[in-house]
Amino acid sequence: MKLFTLTIFVITYFFFIWKKQYKAQVCWIACAILFLLGIIRFFDIFTVINWNVLGIFWGTLVLAQLFSLSGVPAYLANILVVKAKYVNWAILSVCLVAGAISVFVENVATVLIIAPIALAIARKLKVSPVPFLIGIAISSNLQGAATLVGDPPSIILAGFSEMNFNDFFFLSGKPSIFFAIELGALASLGVLYSVFRRNREPVGAVEKAEVNTWTPTFLLGFMILSLVGASFLGTSSDHRLSVNLSGIICVVFGFIGLMWHELTGLRVRKSSRGKPGSTLFHDIKILDWETFFFLAGIFLIVGSLTKVGIIDDLANLFIRFAGENRLIAYLAVVWGSVFFSAFVDNVPYVLTMLPVVRGLALGMGMNPYLLYFGLLIGASVGGNITPIGASANVVTCGMLKKHNYNVDFVQFVRIGLPFTFFAVLASSTFIWLIWK
Repeated sequence: MKLFTLTIFVITYFFFIWKKQYKAQVCWIACAILFLLGIIRFFDIFTVINWNVLGIFWGTLVLAQLFSLSGVPAYLANILVVKAKYVNWAILSVCLVAGAISVFVENVATVLIIAPIALAIARKLKVSPVPFLIGIAISSNLQGAATLVGDPPSIILAGFSEMNFNDFFFLSGKPSIFFAIELGALASLGVLYSVFRRNREPVGAVEKAEVNTWTPTFLLGFMILSLVGASFLGTSSDHRLSVNLSGIICVVFGFIGLMWHELTGLRVRKSSRGKPGSTLFHDIKILDWETFFFLAGIFLIVGSLTKVGIIDDLANLFIRFAGENRLIAYLAVVWGSVFFSAFVDNVPYVLTMLPVVRGLALGMGMNPYLLYFGLLIGASVGGNITPIGASANVVTCGMLKKHNYNVDFVQFVRIGLPFTFFAVLASSTFIWLIWK
């Protein structure tokens, strides 16, 4: 059975890379084959799939999309641009806003709402917007790992390791992943400045951004406060209570957001398709059902790997490679994740590797959170190296192409590689010093 399961997994992963646009369909075809072979059973849908993770993802996505179209993110970015005297500082400010928004909003949505500001500045100055938009994309990808609701890999880690919202800030009395990511953001800021330093032109007048409604902002804020409050409910002996409440809270606020939208009939002033007065449901895919079902299917596939013992075999391979050297094991997880995530989707990678690094930590007597955080850093930031490493990068390149700007592989790597190197170096060093 091991050989059959491993073969199906490898073929499925190949199709994830080759046919990214059909990853959800490919995933469930693989699940169907595993079901027919008897490797996974019907009731595994209820026990193997982490429904708490899917609840957090769904609820957060609904509010994030409503927040995106409320006009508030563009309004905040506009304020910083107006206050900046020169283009280089203006673009840096926009990148910082993009990163801050990505702490709570999905990366692709962040790029879609912030990029038009950078495009407007570039158009006015008659310069290429390529480095501006790359800066926005990679800043978004980095900050998405900072909190429980920032990006799918963070949500997956929280579900797997039973972390609640507050655990991303402090865990067991120690600074957690949030501070590591912020340190990485500071370290990589110098790379962005070196890219934009020549753009010393005055900013001048910028088209004013208007807020359509503040309601999604309040809903998002209340959801985060509820997650923080739920984090205090779980005691040391019943930590699972606050973890499971996270999914319920996000789903409830997601439904509130949907009901508010239906009752008020919110209209955006100008949709992504340029049709004034269209509802946001028709203009933007507010619910990313493809990723939702993709996540559910990946849980089943990784569950099958665990069931037949392949995950334990991979963990033992890591242990043999590292010997008794914990630093080598940690660096292998971090930089190996950076390399793989530069070319493949980090969602299936993280889901596959989490049980592997848990086995590695147990086998070497290490604190598992050291490897969990190293994995998250490498997988989340590694996608910044190439234009195909993250969905936000692909969307950015697509937007530039629509404006008649082509982004070649080398051009993206020139910015993404040093940004990734310094961000990962700072973040992973911080985690090692705190959690070793």
